[in-house]
Order: sequence, then C-alpha cells, then structure tokens
Amino acid sequence: MNVRLVFLILIFAAVFAAGQAVFGLFTVARQKQVVNRRLKTAEKIDGVAALVTELRKQRGLTAEGKKGERLRWLSNLIVASGVPYEPRKWALMAGGAAIVTAFAVAVFLKHPLLAIPAAIVVALGGPIAVLKFKAGKRTKALGVQLPQALDIIVRSLEAGHPVPTAVALVGREMADPAGTEFGMAADEIAYGATLEQAVERMAERCQHPDVDLFAATVRLQAGTGGNLTGLLKLNANTVRDRHKMRLKIKAASSEGRASASILTAAPILTMAFITLSSPHFYGDVIHEPFVRIGLGVIVTWLVIGNLVMRRMIDMRI
Repeated sequence: MNVRLVFLILIFAAVFAAGQAVFGLFTVARQKQVVNRRLKTAEKIDGVAALVTELRKQRGLTAEGKKGERLRWLSNLIVASGVPYEPRKWALMAGGAAIVTAFAVAVFLKHPLLAIPAAIVVALGGPIAVLKFKAGKRTKALGVQLPQALDIIVRSLEAGHPVPTAVALVGREMADPAGTEFGMAADEIAYGATLEQAVERMAERCQHPDVDLFAATVRLQAGTGGNLTGLLKLNANTVRDRHKMRLKIKAASSEGRASASILTAAPILTMAFITLSSPHFYGDVIHEPFVRIGLGVIVTWLVIGNLVMRRMIDMRI
C-alpha cells in the first residue's frame, strides 16, 4: 500500500472532520442565538408591559399592537418579515446601495443620465425585495414548525399544565419564527389578553394560512367549548398534511419550474456571451428601429411566458 496515499487520506479526513466540527459549532451557536433572541430582550427589560411594548416596536407595530394605517401593504410586509424595525439603519443601507449603484452605472456603463434612475430603483426596490425574501423564508419556516409547536402545546396540556404555560413553553423552547410568535402571544396573555385575542394577533402578524387555521380553532373552542387538546391534535395533523401536500405539489411542478428557469436564462446568457465575445454584433445595428422593436418584442414575450408558466405551477392549498 502506498504510504503517501494513506497519509493524504488521513489528512483529508482530519480536515473534513475539523470542518464539520466548526460548521456544527456555528450552526448550534446560531440556533441558540435565535432561540434566545426574545429571552435576551426580556433580560434587559423589567415588567411584562414594557416587554410587550418593546417586542411590538421591534416588529414595526404600535404600542397597542396595531399596524400602521399608511401604506398598509408595506406595514404588513415589515411585520411578516420578522426583521427588527430600524428605519434609520434601513435608510442608511439603502442610501449606500443607491450611491454605489449610481457610481457603477456612471463609470462602467458610461451613462451618467441612467445613474439617477438606477439609484432610485435600488433605494426603493432593494429594501422591498429584501423584506419580501425574508417574509417568504419566514413563512416557509413557520409552516414547518407549526405542527411541532402544536404538539408541544398538546403534550403540555395533557401533562396538566394550564394553557398560558403551554404557550410559553413553545416560546421558550422553539427557534424562530415559531418561538418568537408564541412567546409574544404568551407575553400578551400574561399582560392580560385572552388566549383568543393573543392568537388572533399572532395570526395578524404572521399572515400564514396555517396560523389562521390555528386561530380559527381557538375561536371555535372559545365560542362553543369542547376539548381543546383534541382540537389542537386535529389541527396539527391537518397542518402537517397540508405541508406534505405542498411538498408533493412542489415536486410535481419541479419540471415546469426548471423549464421556466432554462428558457429564461438561455436567451439572456446567449446575448451576454455574444456581446462579450463580439461587441460589434449588436453594437453596429442596435440603433436601427427594427432591431429595437424586435428586442422589445422578444423581452415582452419572455416576460409573458414566465408569467404563464408561473401561473401554471402556482398551486395554493
């Protein structure tokens, strides 16, 4: 056996194990940071009233837990994203990105007149795009965590704990976003709200169909009575089945999504390659009206095709 080969294999195994260990440490540390995010806020603030007010302000809500009346869609997006509400920091970051974009357009594209529109688009559209991405990611994570949260509540109730204790247990033991949402609900219950009111406010914050179903279950039990534990078990099974159905739909529509990505990227990459390899191919005729009209028609049909394919694979439960 080649000793050098064995030595290299051992080195590779050692480096691989070290990388896995470092990755595991960072992952665990991040999970603990996310889990303890609300708890750290609670350690700095004395009193339930002050804690509830601070948590609401971090989500972009008023002290009474209401959303802003102006630009309601933007307020809903900020709350659903779960990003700490820091307008000054957001403005500075958006302004910095706008300045960098304007400089890049003016220097590299050599079109100073396009620098201002590009900066405006980045300054206004960039934060909205980030908030939408965060909100979508948070919504997916909440859909996965909600059945586990309901199972924790059910087991706590079966053990004889009261409802506020069961809800607080989820906020203390689970990671974000479920941990934060149920933790805020537990704080509002401790502040004096009923379970129905706290869950209703949680549904307004999350804007998730499964959370709406959970809120409807709580309202049903509060209005008609019955076994809350049994209803939550049924609710957890329903949410879990809906999540499985979403995964099946995603798998069934994977071919359509892949086709849309390929058909969208192919002409763009082809045009970029031709422009880089032979700049005069389009440069000599780009000023012709027929060429501009043709490129405009191509881009229009490309957008229409993407919208049609997105409509075909966008199945909601």
